[in-house]
Amino acid sequence: MPRSARKRIARWIGGGLLAVWVLVGAWNTWKPMPQGVVVNGGWSALHEGDVRFLRDITAADAYGHSIVDQQIFDAAFRIIADAQRFVVLDMFLFNTQRGARTSAPATSLRPLAEELTRLLIDKRRADPQFRVLFITDPINDVYGGEPSPELKTLRAAGVDVVVTDLDRLRDSNPAYSALWRLAIGWWADGGPGDWPNPFDAGAPGVSLGVWARLANFKANHRKLLIADGPDGVLHGLVTSANPHDASSQHSNVALAIKGPALAPLLESELAIARFSGWTGEPLPVSAAAASGGAASASASAAATGRIRIVTEESIADAVVERLQTCAAGDAIDIAMFYLSDRDVLRALHDAAARGAAVRVLLDPNKDAFGREKNGIPNRPVATELVAGSDGAIRVRWYRTHGEQFHVKLVAVRGREGYWLTLGSANLTRRNLRDYNLEANVVVETPRESVLELAVLQWFDGLWSNRAPAGVEYTAEFGAYADPTQLNYWGYRFMEATGFSTF
Repeated sequence: MPRSARKRIARWIGGGLLAVWVLVGAWNTWKPMPQGVVVNGGWSALHEGDVRFLRDITAADAYGHSIVDQQIFDAAFRIIADAQRFVVLDMFLFNTQRGARTSAPATSLRPLAEELTRLLIDKRRADPQFRVLFITDPINDVYGGEPSPELKTLRAAGVDVVVTDLDRLRDSNPAYSALWRLAIGWWADGGPGDWPNPFDAGAPGVSLGVWARLANFKANHRKLLIADGPDGVLHGLVTSANPHDASSQHSNVALAIKGPALAPLLESELAIARFSGWTGEPLPVSAAAASGGAASASASAAATGRIRIVTEESIADAVVERLQTCAAGDAIDIAMFYLSDRDVLRALHDAAARGAAVRVLLDPNKDAFGREKNGIPNRPVATELVAGSDGAIRVRWYRTHGEQFHVKLVAVRGREGYWLTLGSANLTRRNLRDYNLEANVVVETPRESVLELAVLQWFDGLWSNRAPAGVEYTAEFGAYADPTQLNYWGYRFMEATGFSTF
């Protein structure tokens, strides 16, 4: 065969393979989300006592001694203990892994995975008819490289454990994920091997397939629980916190919720379980619990606000739409682990330009379970916010000491009302654009509500380094400002392409 003909054939083959790669990448970037998963819930009336703000705070005193004040999982465990017939949990991280290096003494880490496992087993032993549906992410099995002993124990106790089928989700890192789907995923299985465990330096090695799957950078990132309470209505928790030992010192937030607003979220969780292979019997959810029912002690009282559930891209829509209405007389408070979504950043700049007061409290992105990070995306993003607004947007940093400021919260104190959203979603492309599975709650109340005062006291306490004396929760913007163009364009490239962990 002539050389020119061989070149022509090679070009056709190469072009065909490239076209397939592009088509697979495009389809899996834009394909529909699994049916029933995405929630853009309607508003439900909110009554006194239907929501309660919870926070975990970790700081250090002037001598470097850790100060830990936790509320979230104590409340979560009470909801589970009080549940009557079922509980549904969806938790991203649920394991005893401690990270790449030991960043804290073992005695300082709360054994959250063990506590939750023991509580669920005790509920099953006390009532074998009690149903537990536990949905989680394959990260806890190290993507097949190290089977989770906690999940094995739960299965043995009759718990319905569902590991989310991430292949059904969209690809946030399409250039790599298309190659993985075509040429890697079908043969590179997880299992033991010679590669280091990516999550625990002391654990046995894993196979190359584990790292290959990890590089897809996708997750069921939700953190929530829903149960039927003793009053006949749904009770639940939507949070940024994980029942994960290495995360047990992180600062986090949550809302404890009761009432019918949780019903669409429950249906979404069942949809995730079903597309991931769950074929269990329907949960014993009463019509009264799903609708709120007359059993609610607050049902006869006047509404004090409204509440709804949003997931995935609906979270972005809710945040951006609210920020776009902000102007002089409004105050925006954001506390966030990762902030990089372009639409959110533009909305913040525009709100500040219209006269809204904007405060942004960020994690410095330097600590990650024993690994040291380079500050991307928050440090260049913070510089962009401050410089682009001529200082109108104020930024402070949470002082972390090996742990993370893992909060995901946006609050607006408006001229006529208070607006709040919190949950699992960072304000990034991966968290907000239908790639990860995420869940947030949105609440609106009149000004000076109990909820507003609780959140404002927490935020102001961190922002202004208030009591206890000698504790500096936060630092000035200049402590971690990063004006370098290399890191700015680096975060922009990572955000746009998905070649990142945020």
